[in-house]
Amino acid sequence: MRRGHPIVFALLIFFCIIELAISAFLTARFSQYHNYFSTAERDRTHFLLFTSIWTIVLSGLYMFSFFAMPSSSMSSVASHIGFLLLTWIFWTAGAASITTALGGGLNCSNQTVFVYCGQLNALEGFAWVIWILVTFAIIVVAIRGVLAAKRGDGIGGSLVA
Repeated sequence: MRRGHPIVFALLIFFCIIELAISAFLTARFSQYHNYFSTAERDRTHFLLFTSIWTIVLSGLYMFSFFAMPSSSMSSVASHIGFLLLTWIFWTAGAASITTALGGGLNCSNQTVFVYCGQLNALEGFAWVIWILVTFAIIVVAIRGVLAAKRGDGIGGSLVA
C-alpha cells in the first residue's frame, strides 16, 4: 500500500489533468463561439470540468496526507472510502452523461454535427479511464478496510498497518 497509493493517486491526477485540459478547452470554445450541438453537450462538458478539478484537488490533498500525516483521520480507510465513493458517483455521472450526449461515441470521418469531434471523443474516453481508476481505488481501499477491521482498527484505522 505504501507504493500503490501514490501510484494510483498520481495516475488519477495525471489523467484528470488531461481531462481538465480538454474540458477547459471545450468550455472556453463553447462560451466564446456558442457552437455546441446542444445544451446537454455543453453542460456535461462543464460538469466534467468540475469533476476533474474536484479530483485533482482532493487527490492531491489525500496524497499529501498519506505521506505527511499517515495517522490522521484524513488518511483513514473511512475517509478514503467516502472521498472515493463520492468521486466515483461524479465520474459515473459525468462519463455516462457525455457518452449519452454523444450517442456512444463519434465517428469523426463521417459526421458534421459536432464541431469538436476529436476533443469530445477524447473527453469521453478519458472520463471512462478515470472511472476505471477510481473503481480500482475503491476496491483496493475496501480490501484494506476489511484488513483494518480484522486487525481491530475498524474503518477509522489507517490504510497502512
